[in-house]
Amino acid sequence: MSLSTPFSRRLYLRIWLAVVGGIAVLTLSVGWAWRMAEEQKAQNAQPFVPPSREMVLRDNTGNVVLRGLATRQPSEPGEGAEFHIESEDGQPFVLQMAPRQPRGERGERGGGGGRPGDAFWTRPPFGFLWLLGIVGLAVAIGVYPIIRRLTLRLEALQRSVQRFGEGDLSVRVPEQGQDEVADLARQFNAAAERVEKLVKSHKSLLANASHELRSPLTRIRMGMELMVGQQPSPAFREEILRNIAELDQLVDEILLASRLDAREADVGTVELVDLIGLAAEECARVDADLDVSASPDSVDVMGVSKLLRRAIRNLLENARRYSTGEITVVVDRGQGHAEVRVCDRGPGVPLTHRERIFEPFYRLPGASERAGGVGLGLSLVRSIAGRHNGTVHCEDREGGGACFVLRLPLSH
Repeated sequence: MSLSTPFSRRLYLRIWLAVVGGIAVLTLSVGWAWRMAEEQKAQNAQPFVPPSREMVLRDNTGNVVLRGLATRQPSEPGEGAEFHIESEDGQPFVLQMAPRQPRGERGERGGGGGRPGDAFWTRPPFGFLWLLGIVGLAVAIGVYPIIRRLTLRLEALQRSVQRFGEGDLSVRVPEQGQDEVADLARQFNAAAERVEKLVKSHKSLLANASHELRSPLTRIRMGMELMVGQQPSPAFREEILRNIAELDQLVDEILLASRLDAREADVGTVELVDLIGLAAEECARVDADLDVSASPDSVDVMGVSKLLRRAIRNLLENARRYSTGEITVVVDRGQGHAEVRVCDRGPGVPLTHRERIFEPFYRLPGASERAGGVGLGLSLVRSIAGRHNGTVHCEDREGGGACFVLRLPLSH
């Protein structure tokens, strides 16, 4: 494995090395620029020749001993000062002064940077380079845990995505913080939960469909075996036809449920649909009462006519299956939505089961042996309502029974 492999696979190493490298380049660049500036300054510097000034030398009685013009001669750092004096009568004099003593030799009164005796690494520009190096090292050490903490969350997300891709649909990522990584974790969790629900729903659909298909097929096979060499009676023919119709209905509902789950599937043309007309036709088919007194005008929605008809029909068939009295359908117009209420006088639905009855193949306790129904009717109603941006729910009916309420957005 090459040396670059860990850096190409570890985001935190690349980020950290980028920060450290940037600081190193900055340190070297500033130090080099400072040194070049100092060298250029030294090359361009010209000796400074101060102007001549009048100088008067007096004795302790105040008498003038010497008067003339004094000029200081250029000298190197650390050397003494030298003055050339020309008296009024033109006679030259030379005044020499010893160099200053270093501070340490004058009484140890504190130190100073850049003294001739200091080590070379403390003198400019090396002293500045040391300072930048220390600052760079401190920044590199301080930045590493911050970057590492960020990339640890990314690595946790990476491991979760890998496990999810390997088939563990229950894996989730800890949602820490409010930054982009946390938002990505929340989106992954939401997507994973949705995928897990869809897969479980499809597995349940397949398992229940296999069971429901097996029952009428078994009855048909047993009947055919008993009928060998005999003329089928009318009751037997009716039973065979009933089982075939049950199979046909089950296959049709399974196919429709699969198409509704696939959002990209074409389920029909969206058009303007009159809910009162659809409800009237379906009520006539099952002999249910239609009440439109609350909304005498037409109630139009945008949707697929055959799907909305199927939803109303499934609600009516469910009510007829469990009702012991009249069935009433109310079509009404609300605030921005249309409402179809299918009410029966059956035993009602317990509060704890009002959500589960919309799950595929779910039946209330004790209802699995009832004639008709395969447990997909109400599930299809919810899927159809969702396709039309609507909802469906169950509530109690005053006086006993249940009401199933289908709400759809009105056409504009």
